[in-house]
Amino acid sequence: MTHNDELFARAQIAMPGGVNSPVRAFGSVGGTPRFFVSARGPYVTDADGREYVDLVASWGPAILGHAHPEVVAAVQDAAARGLSFGASTPAETELAEQIAARVGAVERVRLVSTGTEATMTAVRLARGFTGRELVVKFSGHYHGHSDGLLAQAGSGLATLALPGSAGVPEAIAAHTIVVPYNDPDALAAVFAQHPGRIAAVITEAAAANMGVVSPHPGFNALLARACHDNGALLILDEVLTGFRVGPAGFWGLQDAAGETYTPDLFTFGKVVGGGLPVAAVAGRAEVMELLAPLGPVYQAGTLSGNPVAVAAGLTTLRLADAAVYARLDSAADELSAAVGDALAREGVAHGIQRAGNLFSVFWGEDVAAGVSDYESAVRQEAFRYRAFFHAMLDAGVSLPPSAFEAWFLTASHDDGALERIIAALPTAARAAAAARAFR
Repeated sequence: MTHNDELFARAQIAMPGGVNSPVRAFGSVGGTPRFFVSARGPYVTDADGREYVDLVASWGPAILGHAHPEVVAAVQDAAARGLSFGASTPAETELAEQIAARVGAVERVRLVSTGTEATMTAVRLARGFTGRELVVKFSGHYHGHSDGLLAQAGSGLATLALPGSAGVPEAIAAHTIVVPYNDPDALAAVFAQHPGRIAAVITEAAAANMGVVSPHPGFNALLARACHDNGALLILDEVLTGFRVGPAGFWGLQDAAGETYTPDLFTFGKVVGGGLPVAAVAGRAEVMELLAPLGPVYQAGTLSGNPVAVAAGLTTLRLADAAVYARLDSAADELSAAVGDALAREGVAHGIQRAGNLFSVFWGEDVAAGVSDYESAVRQEAFRYRAFFHAMLDAGVSLPPSAFEAWFLTASHDDGALERIIAALPTAARAAAAARAFR
């Protein structure tokens, strides 16, 4: 047994499934999960001492690369002053100001600890503001694991082939309406069927938990119009895309391209914490000021705005400048093209889809022409990814352990790191071509 094997066996005794987040268990790709003990730049090292080029990047936050010296120094300095005070700190305001400065539609910010907490709070705010109960979400969009938002939620649920989650009362699930993504007619129909009852539509700015599926041109703007015409709010979930695909997230990319619309609320996470637990709900003042202590919508958290976590997020955002985003875009262009070329040479039908510098591969003839919704995404030949994944892992490249996840680059992925990834692609493409579906 390797040390990774030993650690996983031990973990399975102590923790459900041996993990603290389901996708880490390698359930969809098989094999033993790697236990990482250190990371620097674009590389991670496992418990057996093996180094990998990393394309998970802590699921997005490591936008600068792992253990960036300035981020580490900021965290060390903050920790030396105290781990937590249970009181306000100056840096909390600075981080809120940084978020608002980057995203022009944001007027107020409330820091929380997780993306799930941010989306849960945003939904509560929308209900409190409108006095309505129903929330509309899209199939395959993931907004954290709060009870009302797990229906057809993509990512881990798609990987595990679960329709939802046990333990969610029917009465709570009944307040969530799930409609197909990128379908204007379905959206219009749901507003017509429930006049005056919908509090909000929540959407990932660009879907990245069923593979990367961007909104059709004009779709997010249509959502904003439909919500505002019907007295509902639009919640734009940028937990994953926010500050990752551009300085102002996916909303910023669309705004710069001339697709102008104004969400009422945003949710942020991942990059905003720089690798530590920070998230945020943000938006226009009229809505946000319903939060306690100003208004009747209650939200609180002992560790909200934790000074050590805020130091990581604030330093990361300050360092994520135009050069960082240019490097991410360039690296994504090079790598996605190389993946496509390698698969094409082996005759593997596939499609590669992008949302800024995020991309993912869809496998099989049925999806090669493009995926625009969850129903299409789950038709892919995910078994080919399992073979591809393990060939890459054997070659020292750590990919997301699910075909339904985005690939994440960092600004530290230099030419040497990209060359190592690209060198592993031919063997992995041949493994994907030879893969057969499970019986």
